Amino acid sequence: MPHGGDLDAARRRFPEAPEPWFDLSTGINPIPYPVPPLPPEAWARLPLESEEEALLAAAAARYGAPDPQMIVAAPGSQALVQVIPRLMGRCRVAVVSPAYAEHAAAWAREGHDVAEVHDPEETRAEVAIVVNPNSPTGHTIPCDDLMRLAGSLSTRQGRLVVDEAFVDTLEPGASIVPVLPPSTIVLRSVGKTYGLAGLRLGFAIADRETAERLRRLLGPWAVSGPALAIGRQALADEPWLLAARRRLAADAERLGAMLTAAGSRLIGGTPLFRLAEHPRAARVAEVLGRHGIHVRQFADHPAWLRLGLPGAEPAWRRLATALQATLT
Repeated sequence: MPHGGDLDAARRRFPEAPEPWFDLSTGINPIPYPVPPLPPEAWARLPLESEEEALLAAAAARYGAPDPQMIVAAPGSQALVQVIPRLMGRCRVAVVSPAYAEHAAAWAREGHDVAEVHDPEETRAEVAIVVNPNSPTGHTIPCDDLMRLAGSLSTRQGRLVVDEAFVDTLEPGASIVPVLPPSTIVLRSVGKTYGLAGLRLGFAIADRETAERLRRLLGPWAVSGPALAIGRQALADEPWLLAARRRLAADAERLGAMLTAAGSRLIGGTPLFRLAEHPRAARVAEVLGRHGIHVRQFADHPAWLRLGLPGAEPAWRRLATALQATLT
């Protein structure tokens, strides 16, 4: 299944490209949260229950959850994507598409009847999955609309799954967590906005019974000691998050202007990425690849390109040079 971040494949395709490669194929903050030094025991012993409790308390405060026991920590939100389908017997699942492809794949692997739809109510499914903000389009669904959808699903003993991996870049009020409706599971990620994808830390937020079932599915010591410590500090650091939001918003505007000047039409995005349409998108991606810049293409939408943000100025300069070369 194609994903962003497959830099090994890009290197094989363009072996003569300059190093270092700049991977813009994912929506990950290129200037990550500064990882603090860790005590040696974080690496040398099993994680403590008290350390996980401290992380869950920090997550509850950051996300607006009323009870830390409603939060499940996992080694990345992808781990939760894979186990959540085991909570339900075989049922109909509507994935609001386009979306992160692993959602549909995970439910299908567990034997569910999966359909990719634009309106989940049209299918009368028992489970609806919404990525909000959406990847790759950046489209957002207001919380009031999600509340109505959750209420409709609950009348037929269904569930709503909301993947909020990119919501940290938006202003408070975009997340449904503070008003979590019944039978709803929300996924959050530390990898995107905090730029710590390699840490492998994500969360599910649900009612206490569902949260406990997910904890049992994940098993003991699901999250490493270093991830518990780093995640707790990062989630508690509000000044860093506010500054990151401002910088990401400005950089996203800068990226959008560069893409427009190079002949692309902006059709979506979030502060972490821009989705562009270009009549010769495949050629643009190839020119960028020969310049050592990896971007995301879409087989189902061959005119689309998704670009994450460059980080340091050398990456911005190389992208500007490569985009200029696409005009010739």
